Amino acid sequence: MRRWCSGGSRGARWRWPVVWGCLVVIWAAPVLLHPQCLDFKPPFQPQQELQFCVMYKRFGCCDYARDQELMSRFYKIMDNFDYYGYANCAGYVQDLICQECSPYAAHLFDAEDPSTDLRSIPGLCPDYCSQFYSKCRSTIPLLSDDPQLLELQHDQSRLCQRLGLDDLDYCYPHLLSNEQLTKNLGRVTSDSEGCLQLCLEEVANGLRNPLAMVHANDGTHRFFVAEQIGLVWVYLPDRSKLETPFLNITKAVLTSPWEGDERGFLGLTFHPNFKYNGKLYVYYSVEVGFDERIRISEFRISAADMNVVDHSSERIILEIDEPASNHNGGQLLFAEDGYLYIFTGDGGMAGDPFGKFGNAQNKSALLGKVLRIDVDDNEKGPLYRIPPDNPFVHERDARPEVFAYGVRNMWRCSVDRGDPYTQEGKGRIFCGDVGQNKYEEIDIVEKGRNYGWRAKEGFSCYDKKLCANSSLDDVLPIYAYPHKMGKSVTGGYVYRGCEYPNLNGMYIFGDFMSGRMMSLKENRNTQQWDYNEICMGMGQTCAFPGLINNYYQYIISFAEDEAGELYFMSTGVPSATSATGVVYKIVDPSRRAAPRKCHYDPIPVRVKGNTIPFQPKETLIGFDMPTKRPVVEVQPTEIPQITTKDWLQELLDILREQDEELGRTTQSPTTTTTKSPRQSRQRKGRRRKGKHKSEGGTHSVAVRLAGDEYGRQDRGRVEIYANGEWGTVCDDLWNTKNAAVVCRQLGFRYALKAAKHAEFGEGKHLKIILDDVQCEGTEETLLDCQHAGVGTHNCAHYEDAGVICSDSDVVEQ
Repeated sequence: MRRWCSGGSRGARWRWPVVWGCLVVIWAAPVLLHPQCLDFKPPFQPQQELQFCVMYKRFGCCDYARDQELMSRFYKIMDNFDYYGYANCAGYVQDLICQECSPYAAHLFDAEDPSTDLRSIPGLCPDYCSQFYSKCRSTIPLLSDDPQLLELQHDQSRLCQRLGLDDLDYCYPHLLSNEQLTKNLGRVTSDSEGCLQLCLEEVANGLRNPLAMVHANDGTHRFFVAEQIGLVWVYLPDRSKLETPFLNITKAVLTSPWEGDERGFLGLTFHPNFKYNGKLYVYYSVEVGFDERIRISEFRISAADMNVVDHSSERIILEIDEPASNHNGGQLLFAEDGYLYIFTGDGGMAGDPFGKFGNAQNKSALLGKVLRIDVDDNEKGPLYRIPPDNPFVHERDARPEVFAYGVRNMWRCSVDRGDPYTQEGKGRIFCGDVGQNKYEEIDIVEKGRNYGWRAKEGFSCYDKKLCANSSLDDVLPIYAYPHKMGKSVTGGYVYRGCEYPNLNGMYIFGDFMSGRMMSLKENRNTQQWDYNEICMGMGQTCAFPGLINNYYQYIISFAEDEAGELYFMSTGVPSATSATGVVYKIVDPSRRAAPRKCHYDPIPVRVKGNTIPFQPKETLIGFDMPTKRPVVEVQPTEIPQITTKDWLQELLDILREQDEELGRTTQSPTTTTTKSPRQSRQRKGRRRKGKHKSEGGTHSVAVRLAGDEYGRQDRGRVEIYANGEWGTVCDDLWNTKNAAVVCRQLGFRYALKAAKHAEFGEGKHLKIILDDVQCEGTEETLLDCQHAGVGTHNCAHYEDAGVICSDSDVVEQ
C-alpha cells in the first residue's frame, strides 16, 4: 500500500494537512508467492537441521522436534509392510508425511480454502498421483482416516481427482521446480518497482496523537505510550491497557487542539537503571508567564504502585526558552555511555533567523543542538553534571552541555542495539532531521560534529554565505530525500529484533506528511546506504491471521519493545485531541524465526487497578481473508451450546463469594472464565461460563487461555485456577476430549485442536496444576476428569497443554 498525500506548510514538524481524508491506494496486482505453514504463520530456518524431512532442512515449517515426530509416524506406518512393500513405498510415504514441513504447507493441505476439507494427504500433481496409486495405494488407510479417500481408494481417476489441487502451481512435487515460487523463497517480497512488501499487526488504538512508545528495560515487557496532551498509558505484554494513566501532566503541558500544533508532551525515556532507581525523564512544552519553554523533568515511580508515577517527585532538570511555537525538538534517550541525550529544535520560524548565524550554528545557545548531560547521583548537589568528555567543555562561550550542533529540528532518534551476533553498529545514534524547503535527512549523530543547518539543508546549500565558509566542517547526512517524496521526516530504528531475521540491520523510518514508509541498509562494500521504499503487502502477501496491510497516514513516531521488535504510531487526524492514533507492529510475512527461539518470560506485573482488554479495529484491505482451517489431530469435537451471562462480572462474584465462605479476601483475576449451570444471555456474541462445584471440595475452577502471540481469545495455553492459584496442565495424555472440556467451559462449541509441547509457550511463571488428565469430554471442568491430583505431577513446562476452540467447525480469523 502507498499513500500519495501531499500538502502542508514548509519547515514545520507537525504540518497543517491540506488533503483531508487521504485515500489509501492498494495496488491489486496478483502475488503468487505466499509461503505459509499450517499454523498460519510464515516458514522459518530450523535452529537444528532436520534429520528426516531433509528436503526442508534449511527452510520450511518444521523444527527438529516436529521432524522427529514425523519420523516416528513414518516408522509406525512402515511397520505394516514387508521388505518389498517397504522398498516400494517408503519414499512415497516419507514425501507425503514431510509436506507438512513445506514452506507452502497451507496451500498443499488446502488450509486456506474454506470450501475444501482440510487434507490429511497433501495436494498431489496428477502424474505423481498416478505413480503413487499404482505402487502404494495400500498406504492410503495408514496415511489418512478420511472416509472419502478410503471410499475412493480403488478408483484411481476419482482418487487422484480428490487428491489434486485447483491451483496446479502448488501441487506436489511440481512446486519444488516452480522457479516463481522458489527463487525468492524466504526473502522480503518486493513489487516491480522494488518496493518491499511488509505487513502490520495492530497493537493499540484510540490514542490521541501517540508520539512516543518506550519500554522500561526492567524485564516486565510493558510498553508505555505517551499522548501529546500529557498522558502516558501502560500496556501489559498481553496488550491490555491499564485503566489508570501512568503519568498525567495535562494541566502543565502546553498544547492545543488545532492540527499541526508542535507543542505538547514530546518525549519520554527511562533511566538505564530504572529497575533499581525508579527514575524516568520527560520532555514537554510549558508556559511560564508570557514565555513558552521546553522543560526536561525527572520523575520517580510510585513506591506504592509500579504502574504509576509519583507526580509529587517532579524535579525540573532544565528549561529552555522557545522564541516560537514550532521546532520544539522532543527526543530524550540514554545512549550506550549512560548519559542523557536531549535533542532540541532551532527555536522555530523559517530559516533559523536568530542572531547572525542562527541558533543551530551558535554553540552558546541550547537550541538547534544535541545536548548530553549526566543525571546519575543527582540526589544531592546539581541536578545534572557535564560529562568530562563533552566536546566543547573547554571552548570559550560554548555551552558545555552541547554534544553536537547544526540541527534544525530532529524528530525521533534512536540508539542502534547492534547486530545480535557480531554487535556491529552497536551504539550508533540515528536521527531524522526535518527540512526547510527542499530536503529531509537522516543523520548519524557523533560527538562534536556540525550537521550543517542553516548553512545546508540535506546535501544542498541553504544559506550560501554560511555554506561557503571553509570552517563549517559539517557532516553530510547518510540519506536525504526531496519534498516530492515527503515533507516531514520521522526518524526510526535499526531493526535488531529476533522474530524477523530478514529485517536485521534495516533502518526503517517514515514521513509524517506523505505517509511514506522507507528503509536504509548499509552496504558494507560501498559504505553507502541503500534505499528501499516499504509498501504494504499486495494480494495474499498479508493474508495471515491478525495481520493488516494499511495504516493511517500521519506517521508520528517509531518505537521498539523490550525484545527489540519494531513499531510505529500514526493517526488519521494530527490533533492532540483526536483519538484516531494507532500503534502498529511491523511484520515480515516471508520469514519468521524458528519456534521458541524468541521466547522470553516477562517478570510478572503487579496490577492494582483495572485493565482494558485490547480490541483490534483495523482490517486487511484489498483481499478477502478466507476462513482458516486448523491442523487437527482428530475430527473437531462438537460441544453442546450453553448460553451465558456477563462472564467477567459473574466470575468476580463467584470468586468473591467463595473466598468469603473460606474466610479470606483474594483479589480475583480479571481475565478468567468459569463454568456455570445457569442459563443466561449472550454477551457480544461470545459465550462465557459461570461457576462449578467440583467433587472433593469447593474450588474456584476458572480457566483462561494465554500465550497466543496475536492475542486471540479462542486459542492458547490452558491455565486453570484451582485452590487459590493459577497453573498449567501437562500434555502427556492431552487429547481433544480434554480440549472439549476446556472449550465448552470457555463458551465455544468446538474443540478444534489439543495443542501439545508448549505450542503456545511455556508458562514458567506458574505452577503445574494438573498432570495425567483423562476426560470423557462431557465433564464440566478439568477437575472432574481423571488426573494425578491438584499440584501433583512429574512433568515440565515444555509439556504445557493448549487448545484451539471455535464456534464453528472452522477457525474464523
